[in-house]
Amino acid sequence: QLQLAESGGGLVQPGGSLRLSCAASGSTLDLDAIGWFRQAPGKEREGVSCIRVRSGNTNYVDSVKGRFTISRDNAKNTVYLQMNSLKVEETAVYYCAHGKSIFGSCITTVGWYASWGQGTQVTVSS
Repeated sequence: QLQLAESGGGLVQPGGSLRLSCAASGSTLDLDAIGWFRQAPGKEREGVSCIRVRSGNTNYVDSVKGRFTISRDNAKNTVYLQMNSLKVEETAVYYCAHGKSIFGSCITTVGWYASWGQGTQVTVSS
């Protein structure tokens, strides 16, 4: 069974940076796409970024392009999300999840993902 575990969240000032990690264990030989998502209190969960594990193909939502970078280390079964220039409104619980690619690319749609981690809290505040 595939298991995902997020880490790296914490408190950061506006404009600061954090790097999140998503460690996969269990059935990791056939991973397809890993996505990062976030959910703020009272708001719906939204996609942030995704990466296709085998090819390294990536996608980002427009609001994080140029500031966030997703990457993977397949030898460690780990996907990272480097977040720079963080904004207060990006305070949320951040989740990673496993899903399927479509037409060779990953997508940042919540419904495309089935296996989820438990989340890590990111708080951006002065």
